[in-house]
Amino acid sequence: MDDTLEALGLEIPDCLQFADDGAIPNSHLATLVFRAHRIPRSEGGDRERLAALFGARFAASGWPASWRGEVFDYHHYHSTAHEAFGVLSGWGLLRLGGEAGRDVEVRRGDVLVLPAGTGHCQRDASEDFLLLAAYPEDQPTLDLIGADPARHDAAVARIAEVSQPARDPLGGEMARWWPAPK
Repeated sequence: MDDTLEALGLEIPDCLQFADDGAIPNSHLATLVFRAHRIPRSEGGDRERLAALFGARFAASGWPASWRGEVFDYHHYHSTAHEAFGVLSGWGLLRLGGEAGRDVEVRRGDVLVLPAGTGHCQRDASEDFLLLAAYPEDQPTLDLIGADPARHDAAVARIAEVSQPARDPLGGEMARWWPAPK
């Protein structure tokens, strides 16, 4: 199988919007879900090869890889950085947007981009579920905030200061998906 990103079918993402719920701010910017449409869902594949592919593309796009693992199983968000996940193996069911948000299933080869403030938690996953996480290179400090109304307003102020990257983690112009800051 050809594991280039183009061969995976990563082109136009699903763009999801989530409203501020008073505990999790979410974002006016869209959460992006790039689906790997051309990978047979039953095919396990070589996750190290996919990790190297994602790692190289993410880094070349200004989103260096940071860690591998799963998503925490409680609602949380980051107010100081945008976050990207490349799914290296398995599948995961993530709740995006906070408690009243939406469940989104991601599978091997998919890429998820969460704007700063977007709530997320893992609700279920296969035993082999593994992500590669990345953040824009000018956003090296990552905070972790749970669904807490008392921390909401200060987080909203920090989120407003987070820069918008020029490129998405796959190398496309971010302005295609997120309008330029005013």
